[in-house]
Amino acid sequence: TETGVAKSSGKEWSKLNFIVSNDEGYEGREQIYCFQIFGQERVDKFLKFNTEGTQVDVKFDIQVNEHSGRYFTNLSAFHVASGEAVEQASQTPALEEQESDLPF
Repeated sequence: TETGVAKSSGKEWSKLNFIVSNDEGYEGREQIYCFQIFGQERVDKFLKFNTEGTQVDVKFDIQVNEHSGRYFTNLSAFHVASGEAVEQASQTPALEEQESDLPF
C-alpha cells in the first residue's frame, strides 16, 4: 500500500497495486497483469477479502496518462470479486447461441 498527500488539495490518498495471472495467453502461456486500486476504503476492502492465491474476477478501466512527452498505461480496478462468487460464475453454463437469419 502506498500513501501520500495531494499537492493541490492537501488530502491524503492511498493506493494498492496487485498482480493477477492466468493461463489465457498464446498456447496457454501465463499472462501477468498489474492492477491498481485507489482510495483507502477500496484498499481496506480488498485487503480484508483477498489473500495471495485467491481466485479473483477483476473489472477495470484502462487509463493512459501523459507526462513530459511519455505515456503511461494503468489498469484501474473498480470491482474485485473473489472466492465463492468467482467459482459460482465459472460454473454457470453459458447461454446457447440463438439462431439468427443474419448473413454474418
